[in-house]
Amino acid sequence: MAHSLLTDASRRLDKALQYVTISDDAAERLKAPKASLKVSIPVRMDNGSLRVFDGYRVQFDDTRGPTKGGIRFHPQVNLDEVQSLAFWMTFKCAAVNIPFGGAKGGVTLNPKELSKAELERLSRGYIDAIANFIGPDTDIPAPDVYTNPMIMGWMMDQYSIIQRRRSPAVITGKPVALGGSLGRNTATGTGAFYVIEAMMAHQGQDPGNTTVAVQGFGNAGSVVARHLFDAGYTVVAVSDSRGGIYRPEGLDIPSLQKFKAETRAVQAVYCDDSVCSLVDHTVITNEDLLKLDVDILIPAALENQITSDNAAEVKARYIFEVANGPISADADEILDASSSMVFPDILVNAGGVTVSYFEWVQNRSGLYWTLDDVNQRLKQQMVTAAETIWQLSLAHKSSVRTAAYIHALNGLGAAMDARGTRADYVQPLSKAN
Repeated sequence: MAHSLLTDASRRLDKALQYVTISDDAAERLKAPKASLKVSIPVRMDNGSLRVFDGYRVQFDDTRGPTKGGIRFHPQVNLDEVQSLAFWMTFKCAAVNIPFGGAKGGVTLNPKELSKAELERLSRGYIDAIANFIGPDTDIPAPDVYTNPMIMGWMMDQYSIIQRRRSPAVITGKPVALGGSLGRNTATGTGAFYVIEAMMAHQGQDPGNTTVAVQGFGNAGSVVARHLFDAGYTVVAVSDSRGGIYRPEGLDIPSLQKFKAETRAVQAVYCDDSVCSLVDHTVITNEDLLKLDVDILIPAALENQITSDNAAEVKARYIFEVANGPISADADEILDASSSMVFPDILVNAGGVTVSYFEWVQNRSGLYWTLDDVNQRLKQQMVTAAETIWQLSLAHKSSVRTAAYIHALNGLGAAMDARGTRADYVQPLSKAN
């Protein structure tokens, strides 16, 4: 890695600072995380051996409320990545006006190599190691890459065992049976769809004449692809970690979802009940997908997929970041100079943290909402934020990403300044009599 991901992420903040007036105190506090924790997690494997895994939890800022952020299980997890993700979460919560700060966590491993029993022991061991660092009023984890409701359920249960009382509000993204919210598992993709619909209306883009490519046909990517398909968009390409498929006439997303759920493979198919037949398509790489000539490109995999090395080859008119940090700061400058308009992650993928907030509220109140209630509240939250950020981009003649950071900085700066700044402690000189 040539440079720190956190340094790269902070470059977006520097641009936005040119457009806002916040105290020096607030700007200084946003330069580094509030707290970082690295732990070792010993796990007894099924064969009797002992493996020790590295785990992390970073709380970046808690000015606007308890910190919030997912936990990812991935071979590339390291402290720099987790700090960067916690930084983005801080601005994401402020951008959509959720009363949380930003945090993130992770464990360095390939979860596909562990059995279900080993994953459970690892998940509970991670909570054992960070239990004093988190809590319903302090720091609330959630699922992220390669974690899911089942894992969140184990983690919530372990925390409850440690505390000797049931504590559903400590973790969001849990199974509904353990206090999870309806709609949480699809919230990131659904929220992204609401943003796309709102922003495409400003571009005068008709769904029937709009082509889409989705990099990352996982939980978020497949959900937003399905919403777009149902709304009449033509999804011409999708991919997963093993590669992608391309069909200019469009893919049948419901059939593709069904086929992948049953076989774990991405293939262009049409399924009639239980029978799926192969449809002509072109096999492409994840890198090829990013260069397709489409109206909308949706990076929904991992960070740094579009960099200065390939940004000039991106042809999409609109890019919606469903993944965290899929475009590097260097690539931003190239895309800004091209005809591509980028809608940033801190807005587009904020549906997950928004419904996590709804879940936390439901856990705290003991009153649970219907799926229609959740989606209606989610749409209102996402569209309100998107419209505010869009108007800021027009007013400042800035990129949409910079406008999103401007909006987030306004909220963060106001909250930080309300706690007291240098101006409150420096008394003006009294006038001589």
